[in-house]
Amino acid sequence: MDTLESLVVARRLRVPIDAPAATTPDWGEVAARQLDAALLSVGFKCSAALLERLAGLPGEAVVDLGVRVLAAVRHLVGDHVQHNAYFIDFPKNVPDTLKFWVGLMREAMLDPAGAKAVRSPALNLLALPRYGRYQHTYADLLGAHAELIALAGDRVTVLELGASLESEARELYLSMAGSEVPPSAEDLAALRSLAAFGADELERIPMRENRAVINEARLAAGRPLLVDTVTDVLRLACGCSGGDVTLATPTRFRSFSRAERRALLGALDEVASPAGLGDVPRYRERWKRLGERLHPGEHPKFPRAAQVFEVARGVRRARGLDSRVEAALSDGRTGEAVELLERAPGALLRRLDHLLRTGSPASAVLDAAERAAGGASGRVLLSLREHLQNRLAPAAGRVFVNRHGRAWATDDARSPIEEDVVSRAVAILDEEIIRRLPDPGTLVVDPEALDIALPLSAKAVAPGLGMLPRGSLSAVDGELLRFFVHWRQSERRTDYDLSALMLDDSYGNPQHISWTNYGNDFAEYSGDLTEAPDGASEFVNIRLAQAKRSIIIPQVNIYDGEAFDEAAEAFFGYMTRDAEQEGMPFEPRTVRMKSDLRGAGRVALPLVFLRGDDGAWRVKWLHLYLKGYPGFNQVEGNRVTASLLVRSIVERDHLRVRHLADLLRRKGSKGEHTTYIGLWAPADLPEGTRVYTPGTLHELIPA
Repeated sequence: MDTLESLVVARRLRVPIDAPAATTPDWGEVAARQLDAALLSVGFKCSAALLERLAGLPGEAVVDLGVRVLAAVRHLVGDHVQHNAYFIDFPKNVPDTLKFWVGLMREAMLDPAGAKAVRSPALNLLALPRYGRYQHTYADLLGAHAELIALAGDRVTVLELGASLESEARELYLSMAGSEVPPSAEDLAALRSLAAFGADELERIPMRENRAVINEARLAAGRPLLVDTVTDVLRLACGCSGGDVTLATPTRFRSFSRAERRALLGALDEVASPAGLGDVPRYRERWKRLGERLHPGEHPKFPRAAQVFEVARGVRRARGLDSRVEAALSDGRTGEAVELLERAPGALLRRLDHLLRTGSPASAVLDAAERAAGGASGRVLLSLREHLQNRLAPAAGRVFVNRHGRAWATDDARSPIEEDVVSRAVAILDEEIIRRLPDPGTLVVDPEALDIALPLSAKAVAPGLGMLPRGSLSAVDGELLRFFVHWRQSERRTDYDLSALMLDDSYGNPQHISWTNYGNDFAEYSGDLTEAPDGASEFVNIRLAQAKRSIIIPQVNIYDGEAFDEAAEAFFGYMTRDAEQEGMPFEPRTVRMKSDLRGAGRVALPLVFLRGDDGAWRVKWLHLYLKGYPGFNQVEGNRVTASLLVRSIVERDHLRVRHLADLLRRKGSKGEHTTYIGLWAPADLPEGTRVYTPGTLHELIPA
């Protein structure tokens, strides 16, 4: 499917149509209904408007479009691969772990090659002929399972009618480029594909990484660059060289043409003020390498650009704002530090907690925060608001998550802040947020969307089906829960292990399901696969009503081989179904969530399932990765770390749609339009309604 077309379908659940209607009666209506039936088999369907538009097209056009749309949604839900299971009858007839191993050993002893493995000092399961490799084909698996019994509870995701591909791509570009939320790696790749549809339309691009990608298109087209710091130019040079615009990893710069060198140095000359030079030392070595490619000495008309490279080489000294602030704080000159930070409102608010604990009068610090609030981004205001609403309650631990989703926890050793100080700070933030929010008109909020966390960062969230921001809560419908992992190795043998850590209400009394424990009286494991040249899938099946634990934490452990972002493919998801539903181990109509795995750690913690006091199950989104070990990661070895991290996320009071809806109501309405916030957009909304769903919720974050 065309890259742009698939982006629109996957990101907006809209089908762009450029084809003209049939001039004479045709079989387009028949083809449209056939497409709708095919889509329903994987949990999707056409809206009434889309079905009507398709019915008016020539039949051949509907078939061509349908093939591409069906491929896109099958990939979105994870149905583009064959999900075989090690145990052919899974979840039935899963053997006892030790009995299964003993049986394999008995078979191996009758085989000269296998007998050698059995007689070795330590049992090597990988040397047993039948261990870790499929013993049957996918066709065999199909024959062993009945067809899925379709029920009303199966997922049905509606695909809406889109405009032309160019129009849809432009709208998607404007939404992503203007986002106030830090992008994921997938977002940056998508934006790079979309930049040709509007690189000249937006003059304000809040996120620096997005700006770098768009500047690549503007540089190639000879358009003026959008830069206001020297680091913007460095990001652009990295992007043009195929490197990392987030600057998380070093880039090997390519040779630039003379026109490109002139454009980069000219942009650098415009922003290399004395204050701006203070940003250079942070990336000193990269500036040195870039200077070797740009040859600033050949362009004497850009003297301030040359100063950047002088600072990088140590010929010229420049102190950044951060170093001056740190020096003032170290010397106990908090007032001076606050005055310096007022020049950078966002930096002041990000340091507010620290400033309030330095011994300086809280009233003076809060006065400065009130003056700074108007100059900080909406995302900073909301992030600080979430931080402060958790400040007074004791926490299990402080959790830190980097841009790759790598997480770690530590004890909270901060001194307390007075309640009245926190209350005033919260009031300052809410007042400024309300001022910036759009007029909601008539506000309609789907109750199921109230517990979605505001998307304050997307860096660790790979897009996919049913994805929600970290901290979001959503209901789990169905009697059977089944989560799955699929991976395909790229160059070397790779062994991922799907596991489940199960805890009681106090995060203790652990149980686990993994390759070392195939099942208990309410859960089953599909079997351990230890290589995936053609792809491998593992499942854990849980009967929720019989579960003896209230907290279930799925894990994907890299036991051996390629990291998540090195594998040819790696994704995780979960399904729910009712007890009477039979079917294959993987059924696309029952998939509730699916997303790629790509974090920097060796252990993935995508989400956690929680049973409430009312007995109902809910899922809370984590998007976390543990560092783990270079190899041989097991659920038994990381359960303490995983428990602490999950508890810290679960007990944290995340800023949710509920809070933003309350602020929108406090703002009041002067317009006659409607604003709708929900998981999906219903078909009967008034014309002109502003719709915010999980895919576009970032548009509600005020500038």
